[in-house]
Amino acid sequence: QVQLVESGGGLVQAGGSLRLSCAASGRTFSTYRMAWFRHAPGKEREFVARINRGGDSTDYSNSVKGRFTISRDNAKNTVYLQMNSLKPEDTAVYYCAATNTMVIPTEEMYNYWGQGTQVTVSS
Repeated sequence: QVQLVESGGGLVQAGGSLRLSCAASGRTFSTYRMAWFRHAPGKEREFVARINRGGDSTDYSNSVKGRFTISRDNAKNTVYLQMNSLKPEDTAVYYCAATNTMVIPTEEMYNYWGQGTQVTVSS
């Protein structure tokens, strides 16, 4: 089992940057695939990015590709989301999630979630 705690959210102007962190408990962090999702008011939860166990394979939603970077440090039990060129439409609560599935996961396969961190981008 793993517990996830996000941090790093806040208020930023359009065009600015933020780096989110997600700290995981336990000694088996490196066995989990990790991802970031976001949930904006009035919208469904949305996939943002995911990373494999070793950190050498990543995927992004089209809406953030080229602006966001997901990474992980298995020695620190932490996954990051570097967000650049932020837009007002990036405003949402951002969640990190973990799964130990052996296949490329869909959203439903993520069985551990953090409490979320608010990101607000002003125009």
